[in-house]
Amino acid sequence: MKKNIAIIMGGYSNEYQISLKSGNVVYQTLDKEKYNAYKIHIFKDKWVYVDDDENEQPIDKNDFSITLDNTKITFDCVFNAIHGSPGEDGFMQAYFDLISIPHTSCGMYQAALTFNKRDLLSTLKPYGIKSAESYYLNLGDVVNEDEIIAKVGLPCFVKANKAGSSFGISKVHEKGNLKQAIAIAFKEDNEIIIEAFLDGTEVSVGVIKYKGKTKVLPITEIITENDFFDYEAKYLGKSQEFTPARISNEMAEKVNKTATLVYEILKMKGFSRSEYIFKNNEPHLLEVNTVPGLTKESILPQQAKTAGISLIDLFGNAIEEALK
Repeated sequence: MKKNIAIIMGGYSNEYQISLKSGNVVYQTLDKEKYNAYKIHIFKDKWVYVDDDENEQPIDKNDFSITLDNTKITFDCVFNAIHGSPGEDGFMQAYFDLISIPHTSCGMYQAALTFNKRDLLSTLKPYGIKSAESYYLNLGDVVNEDEIIAKVGLPCFVKANKAGSSFGISKVHEKGNLKQAIAIAFKEDNEIIIEAFLDGTEVSVGVIKYKGKTKVLPITEIITENDFFDYEAKYLGKSQEFTPARISNEMAEKVNKTATLVYEILKMKGFSRSEYIFKNNEPHLLEVNTVPGLTKESILPQQAKTAGISLIDLFGNAIEEALK
């Protein structure tokens, strides 16, 4: 019997449009012989099933079901394609765990931890995972520019602590631009992280649970036309991505080992894509994404393709792993 799969997409953050693209690719790609796929839009003002003619039916949040033609439909599994809140920060994971519906993403705790850059880096530091020198600010804190620059130097990156797709991020070259960058970041989040600039090769490493085992996908090297890998570089073609990365075997082994260690320390499952910059030939972790982009042009599907894993296999495997 075919399984009913709810593909959740949208979300509450500025990443909702990217999420809709990812979710639609999953919907179009899933094996129709094995799964009945349903597009579910999750927004602050509505949770709805959307059919191919864009008609909407509300979700019953008591058990995450829908009623079509007087027939109640429940779901065997949820495919999570929501980037940002509430799909990547633990809220949806906790909800589905409470009502006992399997889902393709990591657990609630892992989602919340990885979505908070400050807490993630602090958790991994005792395990020897390297990262950039950083300075933290909460909304309302006194901003001491001299103290910040003394710790992280210039140029530096000012980032919203809990945001994806490079929203709320600025590269600051001069002290006079620091406060403006901080204000931009605070528009996205009430916590920010200011990091030292790492001048080196940037790579992205996909780690997934594939057929019951942790699998590291081919590494992607990222070269941006912009000052850093910002929204334009990620989604508007302002970057070059090379998979496999043009790095030495030694560098590849180091970052593969680090990415696997991070996945296992955090007791992850499902998809993950972590970003690193090499400094002094050592990988320094920037962040971990637990609901990475899933369009055909996105980095993780590129990596899977290079590894000989088709999209239909990649998505189907995620569901089968969740159903175990």
